[in-house]
Amino acid sequence: MIARLGTDIGDTLTGGLLQADQSSETGIEEQRRRVAELKHRLVSIGSADAAALLVVADALVRRSVWLVGGDGWAYDIGAGGLDHVLESGRNVNVLVLDTEVYSNTGGQASKATPRGAVAKFATGGKHAAKKDLAMEAVNYGSVYVARVAMGGNDMHTVRTFLEAESYDGPSIIIAYSHCIAHGYDMAFGLAQQKAAVQSGYWPLMRYDPRLQRDGSNPFQLDSAPPSIPFRQYAYQEARYTMLVRSDPEAARALLGMAQQDVDDRWRVYANRAAMPGHVAPVEKAPAESEVIALAAAKGRVP
Repeated sequence: MIARLGTDIGDTLTGGLLQADQSSETGIEEQRRRVAELKHRLVSIGSADAAALLVVADALVRRSVWLVGGDGWAYDIGAGGLDHVLESGRNVNVLVLDTEVYSNTGGQASKATPRGAVAKFATGGKHAAKKDLAMEAVNYGSVYVARVAMGGNDMHTVRTFLEAESYDGPSIIIAYSHCIAHGYDMAFGLAQQKAAVQSGYWPLMRYDPRLQRDGSNPFQLDSAPPSIPFRQYAYQEARYTMLVRSDPEAARALLGMAQQDVDDRWRVYANRAAMPGHVAPVEKAPAESEVIALAAAKGRVP
């Protein structure tokens, strides 16, 4: 529709609207000014097409779309839907508040619950390792992926949100989220987040597909190697220590396996971050903005 009205709207404004770079706040603000000018001109044109375009003109400004959910949704009951969204190539941002249990239904275990932690349906300590949702998303190669912990590094968290928002495609941020089900005073939540990062249990990372354009490794490991044992972090929380009281032998065995989980994950992440980059093109679904621009050029959308 913009193309059909191009003569009346003006070539400069038409081109600016359809080819706008809205990957930054500055670009979005410039597009808002173009849309305001478009509306002014559409009113003066007065045709049926102009009236129809006026109704939907605000859609030309990029929207920030965020899906927010917990680990029960992202790791378990909504995993299939989330996977579909990440594969779609659409410009959608996902924030997972990972409390490692079903917090809003009473603290039941989920696939995000770590090995050795006690939760409903895992009263003897969870025997399976925590699912690595971040690496599942990384495997697509076209999704912006990050793990953050505000208490571990607040500036890293802010930077990650800005990068995810600017990425023209699907992004997912998995945020460590302390919860009363962990069994300690929430006043110390940020300190415990820091301990999770220091122990290597919650490594901070970002995977930005844009870095592949110049041959850089898109996988970035943003936290230092573990400086404290997993036990020092975990045994500040009742979800781990209650098993020590009820079944010391099982607690010792699970603690050892949990520490191995931490070591193995860190090794995988460190190796991935140390890999050389390459300049091969990134195979991915077209970004939403690319689809809209292509359709607009063919006169199939307003």
